[in-house]
Amino acid sequence: MEDLKAKTPASCKDLPALLTSFVDTFVDFSVTGHFLLPETPTPPQPLQTYYPPQDRLIAIGDLHGDLAKTKQSLRLANLIDASDKWAGGSATVVQVGDVLDRGGDELKILYFLEKLRREAARCGGTVITMHGNHEIMNVEGDFRYATKEGLDEFVNWAHWYTTGNRMKSLCKGLEKPRDPFEGLPSVFNNVKGESAEGFRARIAALRPDGPVTSRFLSKNVTVLVIGDSVFVHGGLLAKHVKYGLEKMNEEVREWINGVKGRLAPEYCRGGNSVVWLRKFSDEIADKCDCSALEHVLATIPGAKRMIMGHTIQEFGINGACNERAIRIDVGMSKGCGNGLPEVLEINGNSSLRILTSNPLYQKKYASSAEAGRREGVGLLEHGPQQVEVKA
Repeated sequence: MEDLKAKTPASCKDLPALLTSFVDTFVDFSVTGHFLLPETPTPPQPLQTYYPPQDRLIAIGDLHGDLAKTKQSLRLANLIDASDKWAGGSATVVQVGDVLDRGGDELKILYFLEKLRREAARCGGTVITMHGNHEIMNVEGDFRYATKEGLDEFVNWAHWYTTGNRMKSLCKGLEKPRDPFEGLPSVFNNVKGESAEGFRARIAALRPDGPVTSRFLSKNVTVLVIGDSVFVHGGLLAKHVKYGLEKMNEEVREWINGVKGRLAPEYCRGGNSVVWLRKFSDEIADKCDCSALEHVLATIPGAKRMIMGHTIQEFGINGACNERAIRIDVGMSKGCGNGLPEVLEINGNSSLRILTSNPLYQKKYASSAEAGRREGVGLLEHGPQQVEVKA
């Protein structure tokens, strides 16, 4: 026994990476049921803002903590199989933000998208995730749209994460794990009972340089250009383009990683920010500022359209401003409209299609098209379940 005690510290010291990997994988599985082996640390690379046209591109709107609808959306485009594994080959997926809030599966979706990101990469595919206003709000500590189920999910995460840290601390050869609760108060004004535990866990996970922000949200982009399509959660103004799309992506990542203080950069805050803007997403097209949109697109070489989430489209994915504004938030989360999933498909720089789970899609649009046109809404051409849109 004495010999074993003498050898144990040396063994731990020789195998810190293996032990850390085991504990982290154990924690991941306990939280979400997914095995995600820790990635090999590499020097951070700049976030990619510009991509060439993709042979097949799928855009998915706001998910808001609904894992079931997330998977339904992916299956609409044949991107995952019956066992939830990547089946999309070399396809590219863009999720335009707002994974967080309004539901109870927020962490599960973050883990699931990360799992798909790795599986897709092995098949030549790409999964790109973006910041929505709810990601920005949560990192700033604004939890007004968090649900009880969402708070409970983070309490569960905190339990297993701290359990993992205690497991690591048993090995003298490992550096002491960082306590994500360090510096956080145990009580909060106007927050009582079980909610206080959930708020504290959520802050620990999601504050700048928190374990969840640094692991998952630091991979998000804020604005993206693929071929002739510009993606952003809320919308872009000319001043944002002038400031620099790549510059915004890097600055937001620096903030996420704890370099830029507690509050997000100004262009992510307020009604005219890139994640809050609604100038181009009102369902009544007469209220969309098409002139401003044309000006913005003209400042981005080759851009023909802006694709946005953020504002629920009651009648599904649609286009305004002569199909230059494509709005893809269909309010699919059961906590935010409980709409039927729809996704947008773009093949190269050619036609666009809406893929929908609504078996009455054609009937729905037949009954709403005239009303929509009277209000000036550009409705995309459609069929029963796959809706083709001319570019």
